Amino acid sequence: MRLRITRRNVVAALLISLVAGILFTSPPLARLQGLSLDTLTALRWEVFGDRGYPASSPVVVVAIDEETYRTPPLKGSPTLTWTREIGGVLSAIVGAGARVVGFDVVFPTSIEQSEVLFGEEPIGARMRGFDRDFLRALASAAGAGKLVLGEIQSTDDPVRPAPGQRVAVRQQNNIRALNVHTDIDDVIRRLPLTFLIDGKPVPSMAVELASRALETKPEFDPAGRMTLAGYRIPAAVPNTLTLNFRSGGRDFPTYSFADLRACVEKGDREYFRREFEGKAVIFGTSLDFEDRKLTSMRLSSGLEGAAAPRCALPGAVRAGHLARNTMAGVFVHATAVRNLMERDAAVEPGFPLRATITAALAFVAAMSACAFAPLVALLVFLSVILVHTGVATGLFVHSLAIPVIEPAAAGISALAMTVGYRFVVADREERFLRKSFALYLAPQVIDTMLASEKMPALGGEMRNLTVFFSDIAGFSSFSERMSPGALVALMNEYLSAMTDIIERHGGYVDKYIGDSIVAVFGAPADDPDHARSAVHAALECRDRLEQLNRDNSCFQGERLAHRIGLNSGEALVGNIGSHRRFNYTVMSDAVNVASRLEGANKYFSTSIMASEMTVALTGTTFSWRELDAIRVKGRADPVKIYEPLAEAGHETPEQSRVAAAYAEGLACWRRREFDRARQCFDRVADVDPPSASFSKRASEYTDNPPPHDWVPVNILEGK
Repeated sequence: MRLRITRRNVVAALLISLVAGILFTSPPLARLQGLSLDTLTALRWEVFGDRGYPASSPVVVVAIDEETYRTPPLKGSPTLTWTREIGGVLSAIVGAGARVVGFDVVFPTSIEQSEVLFGEEPIGARMRGFDRDFLRALASAAGAGKLVLGEIQSTDDPVRPAPGQRVAVRQQNNIRALNVHTDIDDVIRRLPLTFLIDGKPVPSMAVELASRALETKPEFDPAGRMTLAGYRIPAAVPNTLTLNFRSGGRDFPTYSFADLRACVEKGDREYFRREFEGKAVIFGTSLDFEDRKLTSMRLSSGLEGAAAPRCALPGAVRAGHLARNTMAGVFVHATAVRNLMERDAAVEPGFPLRATITAALAFVAAMSACAFAPLVALLVFLSVILVHTGVATGLFVHSLAIPVIEPAAAGISALAMTVGYRFVVADREERFLRKSFALYLAPQVIDTMLASEKMPALGGEMRNLTVFFSDIAGFSSFSERMSPGALVALMNEYLSAMTDIIERHGGYVDKYIGDSIVAVFGAPADDPDHARSAVHAALECRDRLEQLNRDNSCFQGERLAHRIGLNSGEALVGNIGSHRRFNYTVMSDAVNVASRLEGANKYFSTSIMASEMTVALTGTTFSWRELDAIRVKGRADPVKIYEPLAEAGHETPEQSRVAAAYAEGLACWRRREFDRARQCFDRVADVDPPSASFSKRASEYTDNPPPHDWVPVNILEGK
């Protein structure tokens, strides 16, 4: 059932959608915003594939990976004993022309600091100078402005590089925080841009690496928004960068530390120059058990890092795509640095725009619930959401992340609220009107009244239609024999059965007059096949009455017969009556003729009679026999009348035999061959009452021929 699109209902839908739009984009439901970003990240990967282009990446990763832990001489030794090897690789990378090197891995202790006794002395004392080469490498790189060490800031227990390392890199000048921004659902989608240290904003590790690689410094406007090399960094959450995971870690060339250590020993400086010149390099771990982060890539999975060209060791065998929902932390920082350098951070609309988009789609859902049944409205809205999601995925290729989950959730909520509004408020009034008028008016009239929001008024229009009149033969005589209760029960059964058939074929019952039914086909609902519908209904009414006489207990002992008249033509239909009281009815000569044809059945002992106008409109749908040409009371022009036998091709052999004999007799009658006409009618008079009636008339004219100006038109004086 549709709800009328009125101003009140539009306002209600608008208010519902505004509430849903604001609610589902409000801070308490911030999880939905994050889920939208995750969904877009996954859909972009599934639809458009890997668009990260590792070969063009300005950022590369040196991974302390599983291969590193399995390769001698590092195999089996603690990481704090690897400092000499790390220093050698660092020096080779810086010497090859890397723009900047950052450490996502923190070495908070040194073997030189160990106080564990080994013999009579601490191990640290025996290992004095063990980190010398590493510290020299750090100092050299830091002095050239190409090194940034990482630290984890915390008011309780910060994790910082060992004291010697801090001195080597000139303390905080070359140390930056690695802290990330975690949403309320423990997912990392953004990275802080700065941290407040001693009352001053200090760039995060990612911003520092990008700044040095671009050879510029970040600038801040009065509102605190950051600009880097002319790029205004979009920040949906203040002081954060929304990470744009083009392909997760797959868009970064990733070098195994084990292979680079072997390359240093090999002395292949050309390899380092070829692979690292002009690059921002990040050292970090890439393990299955350490420093794993839940990010916007959590709905995607696969290998981390793009395999870089090897230098000294044979390529490690990599398994196929692994089902992971986390990624190594080093790739989170690498993504941030690349986003900054390539001006490719994800752009999330602010609250006003997100709320507007969400409310707009919720409004579509609410209006769908007004216009359609709930299930259809749901399907319409889901189709709209699919289109919206497709558009959003396409826009996310260009880094614009418009919401998809919030509109879907708000739309479903708005749809449910609108359905509730319909049930409680709007449809209740409509149900009341329908229930109140359904027993008196046609459903189409009620629909028109509700759609116009006006009560019916006087007036009408001319329509081409078919009028259906029926009456029970001998009603007065058998009604006198029945008790009032039995008579009411019988009439209710009869009228209900006939009305159901009429309405099933698209007719409108205009009125009941005692045992009579007046119905219209073609109004108030348009029906170009109104004549066919009326004849179908008449034939079914005839068959249904036979069934009632046979099976219904109310009809036992009373074999009812009825007469039906059908006529088609122009008629005035509409609300007709006084200014205070009127009916939806039909008026015209076509109505009068139909009434007369119903009564004419008794002269021919038929049950259904139709005018030539109705027969012409039905085409070849039915098998007919012409009964006569008659002039009814109140009408000067004669009318040819017909009886429907059955649907075309379904008449019985007996019906065909009778119709042929009757047609031959009628032709002889009109040629004034009355004796021959009588003979034709007599052939079937014993089984066909119309033939018996005509045979009697033909016999009278055989003995007393009519005058020479006689015309073969039967004048019916009665009603």
